Amino acid sequence: MWNRIKKYFVTGIITLLPAVLTWYLLIFIVNLADNLLGKYLEPYFSEQFGFYFRGLSIIVALYIIILIGFFASNFFGKKIYDFFERLFIKLPFFKQVYPALKEMAKFLFMQDRSSSFKNVVIIEYPRKGVYSFGFLTNDSSERLNALTKNDTCNVFIPSSPSPITGFTIMVPKKDIISTDITVEQAFKFVVSGGVVNPGTAL
Repeated sequence: MWNRIKKYFVTGIITLLPAVLTWYLLIFIVNLADNLLGKYLEPYFSEQFGFYFRGLSIIVALYIIILIGFFASNFFGKKIYDFFERLFIKLPFFKQVYPALKEMAKFLFMQDRSSSFKNVVIIEYPRKGVYSFGFLTNDSSERLNALTKNDTCNVFIPSSPSPITGFTIMVPKKDIISTDITVEQAFKFVVSGGVVNPGTAL
């Protein structure tokens, strides 16, 4: 009897927790947008249109983001964006933080991660006899190959359960095991902590 109740409890947690956390994240984003934009938008909308409601700021924020994306995608907008970005990254502190955050944003929101991750590989890491999934990102530079006296590749080793963090290492090509596993399948494996094997439905 107790084992059955325990099983139902665990199943309920697994079923409910993702929905609760997703709802909490949505509320957090709406509150954040209201705190940042609401104090400016509420007086304007109340005076001009006679209404304001919570969540309107997130709609305005999405509209602004789309406009910025449109502006940054056209030729002249991209030129202006690149000019100010070059100035921006020369500032102290920002030049250390901004590039890393930009790469993280590109990684999180770009539609095709395979453009950055050439394919999924397996390497012996962090020691011999222990295997880890890695994403082959590029061939190492000739300068680095000369220093290591090896023909190496750059491999990103993701961490669980957040694959946006991890380690970037250089691995000799002869030590890299190629796979036919897709990037999406490898992500599911990492996020689930190995519970979902490649080719298994999440």
